[in-house]
Amino acid sequence: MRPLRRLRRTPALREAFAETRLAPADLVLPIFVQEGTSEPQPVASMPGVSRLPVKHAVRAAREAYDAGVRAVLLFGVPSRKDPLGLVADARNGVAQDAITAIKDDTPLAVFSDLCLCAYTDHGHCGVLSTDGGIDLPQTLQRYGEIAVAQARAGADVVAPSGRMDGQVRAIRSALDAAGFADVAILSYGAKFASAFYGPFREAAASAPSHGDRRSHQLPPANRREALAQMRADVDEGADAVMVKPALAYLDVVHAARQALDVPIAAYAVSGEYAAFRAAAQNGWLDGPAVAREALTSIKRAGADLVIAYDAIEVALALGETR
Repeated sequence: MRPLRRLRRTPALREAFAETRLAPADLVLPIFVQEGTSEPQPVASMPGVSRLPVKHAVRAAREAYDAGVRAVLLFGVPSRKDPLGLVADARNGVAQDAITAIKDDTPLAVFSDLCLCAYTDHGHCGVLSTDGGIDLPQTLQRYGEIAVAQARAGADVVAPSGRMDGQVRAIRSALDAAGFADVAILSYGAKFASAFYGPFREAAASAPSHGDRRSHQLPPANRREALAQMRADVDEGADAVMVKPALAYLDVVHAARQALDVPIAAYAVSGEYAAFRAAAQNGWLDGPAVAREALTSIKRAGADLVIAYDAIEVALALGETR
């Protein structure tokens, strides 16, 4: 039998024969942009992550670009909220200001999260009906309006995370009608109703005031349903689809890669990030090594893009090894 260790004997051999390569350009940095503040606001449950005013968001984006990252995903955190989330598509809304500022300063691709949870006073992802459920027609109309506002500000990609039926079709129609046919849609096709989102909801101030989101997010047990949902989004016009969370759903990432011919993104979500960070701070794990291994596993499963809160750190480490 051929000794398999021959190709593992030295660092150079291991690198030369690596089956999966994680590169800085594979990573997307999420940025929380806070309205009404002049200094970064640290997120207690996500060590190393802060809500940033626009000028600091631009600096973070520039730092990401210099490290080799080529895209950022923006989340607006407004200071004003209302039942319809009207600030979400305001011309001077915090997300729109950040999109324009980053596009003016860097060659980065700017992805913009498209949802209402951070903008509504009830914290749900859509407009509510009188019975407290989601009013789907009004929600889809709002999604189209937000998509156009983000495109007008300069977004390259809008990323609807509400996981509403028909959201891609509504957004594509609104963008095309407004003259933004070149703006792409990265749909959160397989967004699961996960317990891993807790730290994000602190960061984005987007926890629902009542109820939950299980009526429109996917049951964690259902892989076939996730694939059907992603296929539906592609049929409606999605240019790429997302699996979220990533690490707990690597089987879904792999199945999506086998089934679909569009780019697949996967989101290493806040709970996954926070768990590794907490363990590293306690000395239980080698934080940088675990981060790189975890993100490589997402790429190995079949993701083309990996959304990661430690994208800059990992990108810099990857650069140092070359």
